[in-house]
Amino acid sequence: MRPAWSPGHPWPAHGDELTLILIFTTGLFLAYANGANDNFKGVATLLGSRTASYRRALLWATVTTALGSVAALILAGGLLAAFSGKGLVPPDVISNPVFPLAVALSAGLTVMLATRLGFPVSTTHALVGALVGAGCLASPAGVSFSKLGSGFLLPLLTSPFIAIALSYTLYPLARFARTRMGVEQETCVCVGDQIVGVVPGTPGSAQALSAVSLPVLQVGTQAECRVRYSGELMGVNARTLLDGAHYLSAGIVSFARGLNDTPKIAALLLLGGTLSTTNAVVGVAFAIAVGGLVSARGVAETMAHRVTAMNAGQGFTANMVTGLLVVAASNLGMPVSTTHVSCGSLFGIGAVTGQGHWNTIGQILLAWVTTLPVAGVLGAVFFLALGLLM
Repeated sequence: MRPAWSPGHPWPAHGDELTLILIFTTGLFLAYANGANDNFKGVATLLGSRTASYRRALLWATVTTALGSVAALILAGGLLAAFSGKGLVPPDVISNPVFPLAVALSAGLTVMLATRLGFPVSTTHALVGALVGAGCLASPAGVSFSKLGSGFLLPLLTSPFIAIALSYTLYPLARFARTRMGVEQETCVCVGDQIVGVVPGTPGSAQALSAVSLPVLQVGTQAECRVRYSGELMGVNARTLLDGAHYLSAGIVSFARGLNDTPKIAALLLLGGTLSTTNAVVGVAFAIAVGGLVSARGVAETMAHRVTAMNAGQGFTANMVTGLLVVAASNLGMPVSTTHVSCGSLFGIGAVTGQGHWNTIGQILLAWVTTLPVAGVLGAVFFLALGLLM
């Protein structure tokens, strides 16, 4: 057993194969947790507006997130540097292999706990909290709080408010443009996947149900109303055109998420000193995909149904706001949270339509507030424990 590490006496990054394996494994665990909590966020509006089934939406999210992860090799080098801890903690802390182990474990456990509870939280917040918690315990010089504020907290705190404002502003404009182009709304009365009647406009469910003749329902079946679009744009069916645009916008969000989140996690793997950037990014991308495919259901239900009721047009607007903000931030090396931006976009839609589920939104906000301190405490605890054990 080695003596406990102390600043100024870093352990060799290349000399201990077990340590390098542990860094790689915990990094992939964090990537899995990220996929479980984050992968479905980009396509939640497809499920919430009934544009796609859960499985189809998840497959689209997996493919487009993977494309974003690969693109991170070219477009997101700034995030690889930011989340290595450089500038946030002293160099001798970064060279200590216990540091990435503690950060990955604490951030991964924080995100997985939220995932089990069905809350969409920010992996970025968890990573920042873990970096600060482990960094404060590791270094007598402490954490650079000026770097923390300007490089991390400022974009994290402002991005959801920007998303809310943009969604709140853009959706009424999009609705106005739609009506001017002659695209109207209609309400379908459905039993399961079968449409049994169509009512013009968007009347309340009770009115729509009373306006059509329903078949005899079997035990366990229930009639419901779904809003869709009718009319044509440039000779193309408006509903088909909007569904295609909605899929495209969801793909943009998922691509942006892969672009923004993958380098943050890959940066921890690179601290081991033996992996190339390409191998680190590919490993993280694979683990993110598996996490989403296996464990995304709980957060999917929250994002798709519990934040706000939505139709395809509202979901499309929220996705476009999210995708544009996250892609722009990734290109600038700003660590915004895709979770905060995508939820902020939905909060804005719920506010402007009056259909937001504010009890659920309050619970999500509480989960956001606790993410950083929980990850910070775990980061410090794991750093101390692993330092004693290794």
